[in-house]
Amino acid sequence: MENQRTGEPRADKVAIVAEVKERIEQSSAVMVTEYRGLTVKDLAELRRALRPVGGAYKVYKNSLVRRAADDAGVELGEHLVGPTALTFTEQTPEGEPGDVVTVAKVLRDFAKTNPALLIKGGYFDGQPIDADGVKALADVEPREVLLAKLAGLMAAPMQQLAGLLQALPRDFAYGLKALIDEGGAPGAPADVAPAADAAEDTAEDAADEAPADEASDDAPADEASDDAGDNQTDETETADEA
Repeated sequence: MENQRTGEPRADKVAIVAEVKERIEQSSAVMVTEYRGLTVKDLAELRRALRPVGGAYKVYKNSLVRRAADDAGVELGEHLVGPTALTFTEQTPEGEPGDVVTVAKVLRDFAKTNPALLIKGGYFDGQPIDADGVKALADVEPREVLLAKLAGLMAAPMQQLAGLLQALPRDFAYGLKALIDEGGAPGAPADVAPAADAAEDTAEDAADEAPADEASDDAPADEASDDAGDNQTDETETADEA
């Protein structure tokens, strides 16, 4: 990697290390494969299959990849043996994030029809993974399917809650009607008179028990004027006799 004349790293190799390091850091997953026995046509076909789902298949020298991985703090050294290539999970042509699961599926399916492609392992979610880890990712359902299932799980309780809320007023009305038909709350006396009836009964009892002379205090005003007229007549007759 060093320039034999100056003892310094060659600029082109430094640039490659920087490129690989940046792609590793920006990728959600990096998968290492060995492509021994694949033709140029095979590799082109694999690249075309990966591109729509956000995968990028790149071949670098193992020594440069090892240096870039070390700089990025990623463990890939044990997989960098033989003719290897890196599959980065980056962005789709539309600018959407690449789907790690779909990228792993593409590699697995391609390896089924092209046994020369050997999946060796990689790096995902901050942890190194082996070949079985990559295949396990490939067995996971795609993100769109998982999101659809999650939406269905969330919608089911909401539908049940809506049905419960809709049933509450109906059940409450039935319960209220049953309570009225039974004559009140359970345990309440059945012959309890309303408060208004009790007040009327009390007033009537008080009127019946009042003395007659007390009732005369409330005599009409015309009866009082008649008594005054009689007294005046008696006084006139007495004056005439005198």
